[in-house]
Amino acid sequence: MVAGREPLSMASGRADGGYLDSLSMFGIKPGLEATAELMRRVGNPEKELAFLHIAGTNGKGSVGAMLECMLRGAGFTTGFYTSPHLVDIRERFRVNGLAVSEEDYATISAELADAARTDTGRGFTFTYFEFTTVFAAMIFARAGVDIVIWETGMGGRLDATNVVAPLASIITGIALDHQAYLGDTIGKIAGEKAGIVKPGVPVFAGIMPDEAYRVIAAKAEETKSDCFRVPAAVPGPASYRFDGEKTVQEFEFAGRKITLPLLGAMQRRNFRLAAEVLMKLAPELGVDLDRAFASLAHCRWPGRCQQVTPRLIVDGGHNPDGISALKEALAEAFPGETFAVVFAGFKDKDVAGSLKLLAPLAARFVFVPLFESDRPSYNGEELRTLARDAGITVPAEAAGNAAEALELAARDAGHRTLVSGSLYLVGEVLAHSVPEAEILNLV
Repeated sequence: MVAGREPLSMASGRADGGYLDSLSMFGIKPGLEATAELMRRVGNPEKELAFLHIAGTNGKGSVGAMLECMLRGAGFTTGFYTSPHLVDIRERFRVNGLAVSEEDYATISAELADAARTDTGRGFTFTYFEFTTVFAAMIFARAGVDIVIWETGMGGRLDATNVVAPLASIITGIALDHQAYLGDTIGKIAGEKAGIVKPGVPVFAGIMPDEAYRVIAAKAEETKSDCFRVPAAVPGPASYRFDGEKTVQEFEFAGRKITLPLLGAMQRRNFRLAAEVLMKLAPELGVDLDRAFASLAHCRWPGRCQQVTPRLIVDGGHNPDGISALKEALAEAFPGETFAVVFAGFKDKDVAGSLKLLAPLAARFVFVPLFESDRPSYNGEELRTLARDAGITVPAEAAGNAAEALELAARDAGHRTLVSGSLYLVGEVLAHSVPEAEILNLV
């Protein structure tokens, strides 16, 4: 298994493994009944909290990270629930940008495991994600946070996170992904994402196809919810500079100069959505927008077009939509450059499509397998074959693991190394490249 992808109890060695090891990391069980039941068993902590609920195919984490950073910068105590994690399960539960402590993780997860084991005679069983969702609510309620940034796992309508009553529903964008579960068209996928829209609760829609927006707008009309669509125009133009540690982009928005360490036009689109949400809610919440926007200069979101060192960039894009955003970001931040690309991919993704998009940016490919037992992935030789069959003529070689791949890529002194194709690969690379605290915490 890739580092940080163990079952919940093994991720830190701090919880009751007997119950938690029985939960499938990738088990999917649509429906809200089990999550609602587990919430009830621990006193419904979600009812003590205020949520901003985020769904979407790509960009959920980035929009959430910006909202969390701005709210924290404006003086609010924040909770941030996100998935998947890169290195340690505790990344999924952050309070004021800090991952849950080892002590709280151990104590509260053991308490929740006891509640989950309780035999009520109703035959409930729980998935990994249902467990972590309830655990997050417990953590945030006990920390007394002001606002929770609450990210769906997959879909929305039947996602475990959809048991809450939010202040706002946010849908970042819609693209084809997880078709086996969400539907094989943009409209069907949008319908599942729109399932987070609640009666009378404002919904904010990011930049997406008109077909998708019509579905969301119809759901908002049905639920008598105000619906706000972010304008298609991208904030900018942006300028880029190296601040001594990383490349940042700067641009004007609403009369303010925004400094954003997250790169590319897609991140400006994500910013625009987060900004629209905050500006609409500011009067109700009492947000100081000057403080909020200024805080973005310190925004961090590991593994998403992240410049780890001047020579190493990592990005977890794993579908053509995400890879397109990565290409756009690199073209802006590093114009004219090509890269030594370390790449891995799961077989349930459109890997060929992603490789075709990356090929123009690749001076060479180094392909590597993913060591995740629950999901089949391509090994290096299979990826070489897949690339060749897709008509890609970029030089390519296969490595046995991520460390070997990075070593091979680094020998190319004329090109930076770009790691992409999977957050699992990014997590493995980061685990060996930066201190754990830089991945666990956003401050």
